[in-house]
Amino acid sequence: RSVYDDQPNAHQKFMEKLDACIRNHDREIEKMCNFHHQGFVDAITELLKVRADAEKLKVQVTDTNRRLQDAGKEVIAQTEEIIRCRVQQRNITTVVEKLQLCLPVLEMYSKLKEQMSVKRYYSALKTMEQLENLYLPRVSQYRFCQIMIENLPKLREEIKEISMSDLKDFLESIRKHSDRIGETAMKQAQQQKTFSAALQKQNNVNYGRNMHLGRSRILESKNEITLKRTFEDEDEHEEEVLTAQDLVDFSPVYRCLHIYSVLGDGEIFENYYRKQRRKQARLVLQPQSSMHETVEGYRRYFSQIVGFFVVEDHILHVTQGLVTRTYTDELWNMALSKIIAVLRTHSSYCNDPDLVLELKNLIVVFADTLQGYGFPVNRLFDLLFEIRDQYNETLLKKWSGLFRDIFEADNYSPIPVANEEEYRIVISKFPFQDPELDKQSFPKKLPMSQSVPQIYMQVKEFIYASLKFSESLHRSSTEIDDMLRKSTNLLLTRTLSSCLQNLIKKPHIGLTELVQIIINTTHLEQACKYLEDFISNITNISQLTVHTARLYGLSTFKDARHAAEGEIYTKLNQKIDEFIQIADYDWTMSESDGRASGYLMDLINFLRSTFQVFTHLPGKVAQTACMSACQHLSMSLMQMLLDSELKQISMGAIQQFNLDVIQCELFASSEPVPGFQGDTLQLAFIDLRQLLDLFMVWDWSTYLADYGQATSKYLRVNPSTALTLLEKMKDSSKKNNIFAQFRKNDRDKQKLIETVVKQLRSLVNGMSQHT
Repeated sequence: RSVYDDQPNAHQKFMEKLDACIRNHDREIEKMCNFHHQGFVDAITELLKVRADAEKLKVQVTDTNRRLQDAGKEVIAQTEEIIRCRVQQRNITTVVEKLQLCLPVLEMYSKLKEQMSVKRYYSALKTMEQLENLYLPRVSQYRFCQIMIENLPKLREEIKEISMSDLKDFLESIRKHSDRIGETAMKQAQQQKTFSAALQKQNNVNYGRNMHLGRSRILESKNEITLKRTFEDEDEHEEEVLTAQDLVDFSPVYRCLHIYSVLGDGEIFENYYRKQRRKQARLVLQPQSSMHETVEGYRRYFSQIVGFFVVEDHILHVTQGLVTRTYTDELWNMALSKIIAVLRTHSSYCNDPDLVLELKNLIVVFADTLQGYGFPVNRLFDLLFEIRDQYNETLLKKWSGLFRDIFEADNYSPIPVANEEEYRIVISKFPFQDPELDKQSFPKKLPMSQSVPQIYMQVKEFIYASLKFSESLHRSSTEIDDMLRKSTNLLLTRTLSSCLQNLIKKPHIGLTELVQIIINTTHLEQACKYLEDFISNITNISQLTVHTARLYGLSTFKDARHAAEGEIYTKLNQKIDEFIQIADYDWTMSESDGRASGYLMDLINFLRSTFQVFTHLPGKVAQTACMSACQHLSMSLMQMLLDSELKQISMGAIQQFNLDVIQCELFASSEPVPGFQGDTLQLAFIDLRQLLDLFMVWDWSTYLADYGQATSKYLRVNPSTALTLLEKMKDSSKKNNIFAQFRKNDRDKQKLIETVVKQLRSLVNGMSQHT
């Protein structure tokens, strides 16, 4: 660039210098060639000399090559054969190596097929796992391996389907065998309980043996024989009684669990198993509609439930994770609620106490069995207390019928005993003590009737029946004693009291029967303390214990006596009314018959004979009955005089009525029942007596003058009563001319009567205005 750009004529100068440089290089090349030219000529000369020798050598080499080729043809053939053999050998080695890789795969696949054929599915899955992870990857390039790989998932699904089918068969099997499994478990629980009791008894005897060394050898030999027999009996039962594993093959559930676990679907299997078992639980817990009719219905129901939970407990302990304790507890709580509801409903239909007792025993065995498997059963024992109340109700109903039958069959007469043997038979049934009666010679009569010892024995039988339910409830003696006393109180205060009340109200029960009922209740009341001793002897609980309940027989029999006494008063009054109803007075008679009416004499005779029967009653009862009868008779006679339908009464009728009242007063004064003071009984007729005296004496001036004074002779005569009776006599005088003699002899007296009537009316009106 400097040549072209810097100076003028620079190009020319450059070319000149370049030509000079070229000439220098040409001179150097020429010098070099001149220096080596002689060597080149010498080399050419040497080559020309060698040409002839090279031609000879070529001919010799060609000839040697020809002869060598001819000689090596056989070697070449042998060499090619060796090469071919070595290729074959290499191929064989390769095939052997490949077959050695494939043979384990084929053997494992054959093993898989064999395991499938003999239903060893879990092993087949393990074989599949080895094939997939170890063998097939080594020969995956072969087509048959691809076919195997494609078949393995199908085989897994087939195994799952087969195992699931086996599981369904297993579930169906345990559903069918649940009752047998449960029955077996309950029998084993009972045998275990019996064995434990025998062992406890053996221990107690061994303890006693240490206390009595003198009899040690005899006791030891006897106890060894007894315990040996117990063990032999238990062994025989164990041989006869099958276990759950004997009744059901659990291998399908184990196999299915392992298969699903290997396949990674363990959770799916667990959920399916639990879902199906929940469904079966609901079916098992569903009772038959007629279950309450027989004990077999309850036994089958309990056996199915026990069988179900025995299987679940077995599955819980032999598998890991298929069911858990939380799951079984949740299932048991659900089942327990359903069981309690079912038992409450169906037990309420049971009217037979024996069936209720059988139900209680089944519940106890059911609870003990499941408690042995670790399930909480406290709510079942709480339910038993509810059923105990129902059991007591059924007992009360049953004993109500027994009491009614006893009362119906009783003759309500004192028990006759002809000799000492009969007397001892009676007192062996009923605690009767009477020193005065013991002094009497045979034959004699006990004051109570035949129903008393029968009732007492039935009360004891009731206590025994109530005690049966309290057994095996895991309660203390104090609680059992309290339960027995409460149930006995219910029997006395409700059932027996109701039967007595109904008996007393029955129409066919007469006064004699009522008197005997009062005597019977007195003796039953006295026997209550012996019933308390009887309960204490059964429960070994002293009556002196603070919390010991007392029997309420005292109030029960007192109430019955009061009701019987009231019924005696009522029946006496009714009988009096019957006699009053047959009274046939001629209210218009001119003069009396001179003797008391026949109906009244019959009534008085009836009262006399009745009150003679009352000699066995307490004095106060007989006196009250007598006073009540006299008062009722007095009121009835008074109402007869004042009856609104009676329009007129003659003086003769008043005189006849007075004769009847006199007989009543004579009866009252004769002391039909001892114990009355003075003329107390006669005061029942005081109203009638003063009224009749007023009319018989016709002492109206005294009555009107002394009215309202405490010293009045006719203090008990009411002005309205006197006015009513006087008006009836006044009406009678108008028709029968009763007062004709007065009008003829003294018309002033008639005016006096009119005046008395007016004054009585003014008194009555004044009393009404004051009121």
